[in-house]
Amino acid sequence: MDLCLTLLLICLCSQGATKAEVTEDQSTPLVPLIPSQPIEEGESSTSEPLASTDVATKELAAILTSNKTSLDVNETGDCQSASQSPKSQQAIAAAVQNLGVQLLQNLETTPEHPNIIISPLSISLALSQLALGAKNETEELLMHHLHENAVPCYHRSLRDVLAQLKKRDLQIATRIFLRQGFEAKHKFVSESQLFYGSEPAVLESLQQINEWVENATNGRMTDFLFTLPPNLLLMLINAVHFKGEWKARFDPNFTSRGVFYLDDLHMVDVDVMEDAKHQLSCFADNELEAQVARFPFTKLMSLLVVMPESGQVNVSALCAKLNISDLYERLPKETAVQVKVPKFKLEYSQELQEVLTKLGLGEMFLNPNLADIADGPLLVSSVMHKSSMEINEDGAEAAAATNIVISRAAIPVFHLTKPFFFVLMDDVTQIPIFMGVINNPNPGAPILQKGQFGSKDKMGFSYDKDHMSSFGGPK
Repeated sequence: MDLCLTLLLICLCSQGATKAEVTEDQSTPLVPLIPSQPIEEGESSTSEPLASTDVATKELAAILTSNKTSLDVNETGDCQSASQSPKSQQAIAAAVQNLGVQLLQNLETTPEHPNIIISPLSISLALSQLALGAKNETEELLMHHLHENAVPCYHRSLRDVLAQLKKRDLQIATRIFLRQGFEAKHKFVSESQLFYGSEPAVLESLQQINEWVENATNGRMTDFLFTLPPNLLLMLINAVHFKGEWKARFDPNFTSRGVFYLDDLHMVDVDVMEDAKHQLSCFADNELEAQVARFPFTKLMSLLVVMPESGQVNVSALCAKLNISDLYERLPKETAVQVKVPKFKLEYSQELQEVLTKLGLGEMFLNPNLADIADGPLLVSSVMHKSSMEINEDGAEAAAATNIVISRAAIPVFHLTKPFFFVLMDDVTQIPIFMGVINNPNPGAPILQKGQFGSKDKMGFSYDKDHMSSFGGPK
């Protein structure tokens, strides 16, 4: 899959300054983050098959395997020291990175929607809260995809990581919306509050949801949802908002119109921010065949950029070799670089049911065990994700929201309300004793016109809304 944007943008929380301190350098290498010229013929990237085990998955497995023993807790269940250990935090970071890379590999672009912008943190948080209400195989499935089942005290560990992130220019909010009259189990609600600060609220309207998201993202995201599912019982929702200032800002006076090369034949006009001597940490990665650069913000956050030399982001080929933490550790000293960066303001929204099913989480939408949320059959009917990002001379602002809709599992229906063939059988010999075709079970009654009397016929009997359904549920 090729993205039409040449820049792959990955927001990372830095763990402090890079190993190399900033030093002055009189040389000014040219590292444009907009291709300064089209790619020559024969240099365009070709799609490569995805390796059976990509680097991100190997990294996650290595970290989690090494942590498995060291993070074990004693029989008293004392999780505090384990959840706050550096290895636990590394495992959480590797797990969120891995989920993000897997999602990028499986989300598709179109000419009309050429970009992908997701928040792996928001999606991980939503699935983690859902895991609090899951039992047995469903819980194991979620935990496997969230962190390979290898982080004891996972929810506490994630809570501690979230607490650290909130000290940056990052806002994280969660909420549980419950349909009027529906009661979730006390343990699920209390653990959601304990680990994720998710307060319960009675769902009153669509506007209530959208206003909550708008407030949680400081107005960056409006109209998050357009409709509410009629069978909604409970909604788990979170929102993430980031607004950071560049450590080295761009001067608006040097912003001008320029071009961004989509490939070796096509380009688009964009506003381009320029700086002749921008302090930047960057290097060329031979294995990725890409330029890598880190744009730091003022509060321990950075924008890490990977720009393939081919001029195309082939996600499958890139992710097979990508090791985000390794790139971060290899960043050199900052030096003066001539930089060109496009300004943009983009939005992205996606129903995630299909991609999560591709990743192996399809059981959530079919027959999950969510007995720790409420009794009775429940299923996940929707996982909606929406995000936005803006980059300008001052810095970057990004927002995302993810909601998981939990509904009562549909009871299969079989309404014999249309003409039918029948056979009255002997079950042992399978001899048909009677058979026939019923086209009208009440031939003496007046025939009515369907649909012209609203939801009831003129005799007062309700029409069967599932008259077009088949066994297994309404269509």
